[in-house]
Amino acid sequence: MNGADALIATLADGGIEVCFANPGTSEMHLVDAIDRSDMRAVLCLFEGVATGAADGYGRMTGRPAATLLHLGPGLANGLANLHNAKRARTPLINLIGDHASYHLELDAPLTSDISTLAAPMSNFVATVPAADAMTTAGNQALGDALSKPGNIVTLILPADCAWSEVTATSSASVEPRKAAAVDPEDIRVAADLVRSHSSSVIMLGGKALTAGALESAARIAAVCDGRLISETFPARVQRGAGRPQIDRLAYFGEMIADQLADVEHLLLIGAKTPVSFFAYDGKDSLPVPDTTTVHSLMGEDQDAEAWLAALARELDAPAEHGRAQPAVIPPTEDGPLNVMGIGSVLAELMPGNAIVSDESATAGLFLYPMTAGAAPHDWMTLTGGSIGQGLPLAVGAAIACPDRKTLALQADGGGMYTLQALWTMAREKLDITTLIINNSSYAILNIELDRVGLGGAGAKARSLLELSNPPLDWVALAEGMGVPARKADSVASLRDALRDAINRDGPALVEAIV
Repeated sequence: MNGADALIATLADGGIEVCFANPGTSEMHLVDAIDRSDMRAVLCLFEGVATGAADGYGRMTGRPAATLLHLGPGLANGLANLHNAKRARTPLINLIGDHASYHLELDAPLTSDISTLAAPMSNFVATVPAADAMTTAGNQALGDALSKPGNIVTLILPADCAWSEVTATSSASVEPRKAAAVDPEDIRVAADLVRSHSSSVIMLGGKALTAGALESAARIAAVCDGRLISETFPARVQRGAGRPQIDRLAYFGEMIADQLADVEHLLLIGAKTPVSFFAYDGKDSLPVPDTTTVHSLMGEDQDAEAWLAALARELDAPAEHGRAQPAVIPPTEDGPLNVMGIGSVLAELMPGNAIVSDESATAGLFLYPMTAGAAPHDWMTLTGGSIGQGLPLAVGAAIACPDRKTLALQADGGGMYTLQALWTMAREKLDITTLIINNSSYAILNIELDRVGLGGAGAKARSLLELSNPPLDWVALAEGMGVPARKADSVASLRDALRDAINRDGPALVEAIV
């Protein structure tokens, strides 16, 4: 048995079921080891697809997938979506091949400082020193990745460690660090704050947005007549008809200030104090009003569901909170397509128990609230703000949950970052319906140009923000990668195309022209 076999066997035995891969020469022995294992191998044509897919898989399962990437440049291509995954606290294990240890000093063209590249987007980075250390490294990676609240582990694997024979394989598994125990004193302090501050806002983040945690949070909010909001970009929120109503923190700083203007107390549970996404000349980077007192009640290292349940018990919160989201489909009239029409059709056709990967950008400001009363579903967002996540995230979610329909709501500009994900959808026959919202521009950047005071910028500046010359043809792009596709430019044509796409098994794409 060589080092590659030892590592892959350790990871497979530890529960790694999928490897999203874009390998090269230095990873060939790992490829061969995966071939002899029970691990599923999923080829991605760009490393950002592999890392984004591993993120989607981890968000939906709570377990890590592996990526297999080629040297430093391969890792670099995947870093943007690792940034998003780290913000989401997704468990994930990266396997990065490197030159043989004795080859590094020769400074071959692909030589780079992989550990330095990996560090900002990883919670743990390790270079395996020898074939005999592969099993130990695998067990340590599993323990670290699964430690709460979830970590990204990057293993750098010199090629000679992979091909060399293993002489010693004994290594004990590493127990993941569990969520922090619920402290009764913390619960009592939190209960006192809830009781003493009526009409508070409870802001939830991380694992506090699962259905069970939200039920407890709604009961707690009923005690103080408070309202629930989520962080702006939650990793995963379970929402829809029958689930607790929850608003979403606004994106722009001044809108956050308006949203919290009359709030005396903001209670954070698994969320951080809101900050503006960017700095603007003359505007405050901390949008929480001076009149609002912020209380951090629960950190992200807690078991949110257990913590919230304990707080609800301490408060003797009512079993019926009366805050269930009613089933509501926003009305719309047939006619030319706009974002409001898309939201109405989406709410109408949303399959029960669907998974939504949302990178709809400016359209999402409307699509998210308009689908609040749709059939119950899971909604994942762009946690780290680095675009190009939506399509890969859908790939990982569909592989994690093959019995559920996945919907990818994708802005045209961000979709071009990782459109290679469509090929993986076709190759793996994934049950994903992709809805491209095509407005032929980076609309959010046109808004930002005005917000930074440059609304009078000229044609050259504006040309850097528009995508109409030449226009993108997403039907042709999708069909070129094996995904059936249709175009829609009216409410009626969108309803027909989206219904057909959702009702079919396997991948399909609808391009909505707005």
